[in-house]
Amino acid sequence: MILPIYLGGQPVLRQEGTEVTRETFGSEEELKTLVTNMFETLRQADGVGLAAPQIGLSLRLLVIDATEMVSEHPECEGFRRVMINPIIVEQSREGITLEEGCLSFPGIREKVKRAAKIRVTYLDEHFKEHSEEVHDFSARIVQHECDHLNGHIFLDHVAAIRRQLNQGKLLSLRKGTARCTYKVQPPTRQKK
Repeated sequence: MILPIYLGGQPVLRQEGTEVTRETFGSEEELKTLVTNMFETLRQADGVGLAAPQIGLSLRLLVIDATEMVSEHPECEGFRRVMINPIIVEQSREGITLEEGCLSFPGIREKVKRAAKIRVTYLDEHFKEHSEEVHDFSARIVQHECDHLNGHIFLDHVAAIRRQLNQGKLLSLRKGTARCTYKVQPPTRQKK
């Protein structure tokens, strides 16, 4: 099932996600269904990563499927992951600045500096532990999605003047008037 992606202005995008345990879900089937729905939503939106807060769940869970990016970024070969409770435990001093976008902020793209190499620990959908070193574009995706789990967005990494230049687009998101090609959940309007 394709889930609506929460747009900028939704409070859940600024909340720190709750740690996921086996008890978080009623059954393994419930987790499996959520992960399947997240991948389906990601694919339909033409994204490479989706964090649970972006679908309205304040949980430390994300999915990544960067396999379509392999022609431009060879390190993305086979890079399809479910990450539960990911923690970036190391990151290189070397950074790479590239333009980023976000499914929760359609139409907004900004250059963001991220660590070129990271080590991330996480549980997969079977709650098996992993420690993995990821590089370049793959590392960028993991860092971007982990930000969502900590209540941060990619615009937090850009200069104030750049955020100011995007105020019109951000206002459009908050008003629910932004155009989007995928299913979204715009912020609810506050009653006066």
